[in-house]
Amino acid sequence: MSETRSEAPLIDAEEALAPTAPVAAARRRLRAHPALVMLGIVLASLNMRAALAGVSPLLGEIGDHFHLAAAASSLVTTIPLVFMGLGSIVAPRLARRWGTEAVLCGALVLLCGGIVLRVAPPVVALFVGCALVGTAIALLNVLMPGLIKRDFPDRAASMTALYSTAMILGATVSAASAVPLENALGGWQGSLVSWALLAALAAMVWIPQVVISRRGTGHGQPSAKPVASAGTDLVRTPLAWQITLFMGSQSLVAYVCIAWLPTIFTDHGMSKAEAGLVFAFSTLVQMAGSFVVPMLAGRMRSQRLLAVSVVLFMAAGITGLLVAPVAGAWLWAVLLGIGQGGALGLALTMMVLRTRDAHTAARLSGMAQTWGYLLAAVGPFALGAVHQATGGWNIPIILLLVVCAGLVMLGLGAGRDRKI
Repeated sequence: MSETRSEAPLIDAEEALAPTAPVAAARRRLRAHPALVMLGIVLASLNMRAALAGVSPLLGEIGDHFHLAAAASSLVTTIPLVFMGLGSIVAPRLARRWGTEAVLCGALVLLCGGIVLRVAPPVVALFVGCALVGTAIALLNVLMPGLIKRDFPDRAASMTALYSTAMILGATVSAASAVPLENALGGWQGSLVSWALLAALAAMVWIPQVVISRRGTGHGQPSAKPVASAGTDLVRTPLAWQITLFMGSQSLVAYVCIAWLPTIFTDHGMSKAEAGLVFAFSTLVQMAGSFVVPMLAGRMRSQRLLAVSVVLFMAAGITGLLVAPVAGAWLWAVLLGIGQGGALGLALTMMVLRTRDAHTAARLSGMAQTWGYLLAAVGPFALGAVHQATGGWNIPIILLLVVCAGLVMLGLGAGRDRKI
């Protein structure tokens, strides 16, 4: 970007907005203390997958508790994805009214409430809690790329690497500790609800930023105002759709693995505890891909080779599940981890690198995550239904390989050196 750090636009979210004068002044004060903003980003990112990843090793117990069939059990991961898509639609409007900082803080409070509600006795509370969790994560997902483009315009790729890595770290710890917490706390309910503490901590860190950013804004007044804009219609832009479908397709593979990978291992004879460890290890390896790939992407004009490489890693790990799911489990975990972490980091980075300004980055983030997560929501339920219908995992795994083939083509298009 041509602007200096102090002159970079202080945008909110999707629509063409400029902050009111008091909010602009407050944000400049926040920029004088970037460590506070960075801490808030890291803590929020740790929460963006933890509440979902901790479910997978416990899916069997949850299904048994509520007497759910395989397809119905997959709703525990499908419902959050649906609301991650639907929630992405309202994120820009909320940011326009209340400001990015306030919406991020509110999302963390909502996440905390959704996590707690999931363990309430009736099954309807489980599904409503899943919807609240998905909505909260949607708000975090959509607003984070625009926030990074706004507050760290000269370090967008490295900050994207930091937040995507923190996101995966949260998922890793959640997956690895799910079964031990279940044993220590007397059941799956205690394991799931424990992650409300992390969401509450993150919300507390964002409260000072909300107070500072709203200082000087009267009660009921918006934090931003519309400005004239001739922005590109993203829906009519092939590049925007390539990034959106790349985001959605890699998310589909990722959430199928989150929902069913431990079950695939246990169905082939692995113990539940070891299956949880293999899944957590795969998530841990994702940190390497999610950190290294955005850093490399930021130094390259074209990311096409990176896109093909991460998808091939993913496809190799998926193929291994067909050949020797238990004997080679740890190797497949490594390959899947590198591929999935790299694909996520690359998808998030392309939202920044393929756009010219923070407004467009936020708009593209909203589009990619709305349609992307609605696409991803199809995966866990559909493949769970196919598994239930066929009584095995071969056909679902082959379908994942078909998705990987499509990802290669999307990556070749989205990775070209162009800007919206």
